Amino acid sequence: MGGVSRSHQGPEMFRGYNFTITCSTQPQYPGGSFLLTFTGSNRTQTQPAVNHSAAFLFPAADDSHQGNYSCVYDNYVFSHNFSSESELLSLTITDLQAQSVSPPAELSVRLVNGTTSCSGTVEVFYRGGWTGVCFRWWYIMREVRILCRELNCGNVVAESIGPQFEKGRGRVTIYSLCSGEESSIGQCVITGALGVCNRGYFHHVTCSDSVRLVDGAGLCSGRVEVKSNQSWASVCEADFDRQDAEVVCRELGCGAPAALQGGLYGEGEGQTWDKEFQCKGKESLLLDCDTSDRKNNTCPPGNAVGLTCSEPDDVRLVGGGSRCAGGVERYDQGEWRTMGIKDWDQAAVAAVVCRQLGCGSTVSVLPGNTTRAFGVKCDGDESSLRECLRSHRLLPGITVICSDLLVQPDIFLTDSMGGVFRGHQGPEVFRGYNFTITCSIQPQYPGGSFLLTFTGSNRTQPAVNHSAAFLFPAADDSHQGNYSCVYDNYVFSHNFSSESELLSLTITGLSSQ
Repeated sequence: MGGVSRSHQGPEMFRGYNFTITCSTQPQYPGGSFLLTFTGSNRTQTQPAVNHSAAFLFPAADDSHQGNYSCVYDNYVFSHNFSSESELLSLTITDLQAQSVSPPAELSVRLVNGTTSCSGTVEVFYRGGWTGVCFRWWYIMREVRILCRELNCGNVVAESIGPQFEKGRGRVTIYSLCSGEESSIGQCVITGALGVCNRGYFHHVTCSDSVRLVDGAGLCSGRVEVKSNQSWASVCEADFDRQDAEVVCRELGCGAPAALQGGLYGEGEGQTWDKEFQCKGKESLLLDCDTSDRKNNTCPPGNAVGLTCSEPDDVRLVGGGSRCAGGVERYDQGEWRTMGIKDWDQAAVAAVVCRQLGCGSTVSVLPGNTTRAFGVKCDGDESSLRECLRSHRLLPGITVICSDLLVQPDIFLTDSMGGVFRGHQGPEVFRGYNFTITCSIQPQYPGGSFLLTFTGSNRTQPAVNHSAAFLFPAADDSHQGNYSCVYDNYVFSHNFSSESELLSLTITGLSSQ
């Protein structure tokens, strides 16, 4: 399509460029086939209809391709053959030199059929024409960030697969080796060819259109920059608050704001945004927010606002009795999907999953859901799973066990004699009165035990109905101090423990109250 122009006579194709004529029909009946007729030479081509369409590829336009084309759809239904013909498409072949148009650079990329110029299906300009790209492996953190940068868009917001290429259909197959610092995909080490793409998929990418985070550690952190007249401007800390941050994090597909500070990710090299944002926090896009003129015309050094958003809530572990144990699933294209991992990639993927969920480190990796799932491959130091390389090959799932498996237990103080009250420094017990310290935990796994720790001594009891009560018959000065509950349990062939907050107890005389 990069070699197609439209004149007052109709579509024209530059000589030497490849082009595709697509026939389609509204869904009525399954099956059928398309016959592409060409009046210039009485040549015809036939293809079966797949999803009610067929695409006819012409590798290099020449004078023999000039003429009138039509699509004839044939189908056998109700025990009869039926056919229907399209209108004529009149195509002219012309020289590029005759047009005041420069072709795109080789291996340029674009996004088509999206809602903005920064979203859509990935196409590459290869040997004179635009075509879909056959990817089986796709690095979001590298290639897609470079793609967004090349198009002068912002951060990567989403990446997903589109429909699978039809078997035997010609498409560009690209294998790229990028460092992540390139300004365009063409600067990467590229190997590719226009050939058959079997088991490959179209790819859809969404980049943010008008806001980005730069120089951060991942997709959800960095210095806030806003697009102004096709160039990027940093934002002064005084013009940006937490409600503004909530909108940015949401627009970039991240979680809630975690840190907001001037100079957190360095200073911008270009201009400074000249407005103050006044978001209410519910807007979908930062540029949907109200703005006002800045109170100050300058932004002092060290005040370019930096933002850290929490990682997106798009990964979970299921079936393990805890948010930190179970089969790995990722929310993708409106549904939760099992993620599959090859044996030698399991440790690295598990480390990223535990990190993204805030579940500590990996304890073990077990065989997971036997349903074959879309694959993922990580280096192990990524901050979230969406930064990893993804495969559209089907691989078996895994179960990940993280170290922070157990929830935090609760600790509280009770008595049956009225000797407990709350003082200025926390709970107090009258000397000579009995009291009970109770440890409890939300039900996750059966069994386990509670250890009540206290300066100088420890007491242990088995957990019954996920709790244990420690009775002290008569309070005296030796009971004053800090207590905590440690819950221990043996699950998944490992010992796990979790400790409550501290309970600070004061012993006082009844007469002093």
